[in-house]
Amino acid sequence: MDKPKILVLCTGNSARSQMAEALFRKYGGDRYAVYSAGVEPKGINPYTVRVMEEVGLSLADHRSKDVREYLGKEHFAHVFTVCHHAEQNCPSVFLTMGTHDHWDLDDPAAQEGTDAEKLAKFRAVRNQIDERVRAWLQER
Repeated sequence: MDKPKILVLCTGNSARSQMAEALFRKYGGDRYAVYSAGVEPKGINPYTVRVMEEVGLSLADHRSKDVREYLGKEHFAHVFTVCHHAEQNCPSVFLTMGTHDHWDLDDPAAQEGTDAEKLAKFRAVRNQIDERVRAWLQER
């Protein structure tokens, strides 16, 4: 029997959705097949890679994907949008497939300042996603 599929969407598939994909796989990969995509993919942000490695998760096999890659090919039981832009610009077919949850998370890539300030923002968003992923999985 196939596992139910989760899709996590954001604008660039460079930070928030990549973090969520990795964390959903870590905590729920035995129960769910997990994917991520963006409405305007930009490549994975190097800070995303760094903060995920800090918690033992490699993004080496990840790539930034366009949500249209899945049109007509995949059916998702659960769709998560992790930014307002993705929720507004995602092809509506994905938002009506199964359950849809919207987590309006800060964009860590928008953080300006020093390297330390940027890393702090990426860590804060990663930790927020971690909490939400674990809570969502625990409810099931």
